Amino acid sequence: MNGTGEMSREEVLTVELEVLKRKHRDLDEAIHALEEQGRADMLTIRRLKKQKLSIKDKISRIEDELFPDIIA
Repeated sequence: MNGTGEMSREEVLTVELEVLKRKHRDLDEAIHALEEQGRADMLTIRRLKKQKLSIKDKISRIEDELFPDIIA
C-alpha cells in the first residue's frame, strides 16, 4: 500500500489473481464431485467448465500484466 492507504494497481491485481485462482480451484472441485456422482447433469457440468475456462483466461491476462515476458 502506498502512503495514502490506497492499494497500487499491482496490489489490486495480485489480490484479484488470488481470488480468481481460488474460484478456479473451487469450480474444479465441484466439477469432479459432480462427475464422481455418476448421475451428474451434463448441462450443469458444461456450464461449470465454461466458467472455469473464463476464469482461467482472466488469470492468464492478469499474470501477463503482472509478469510480462521479457524477450532478450
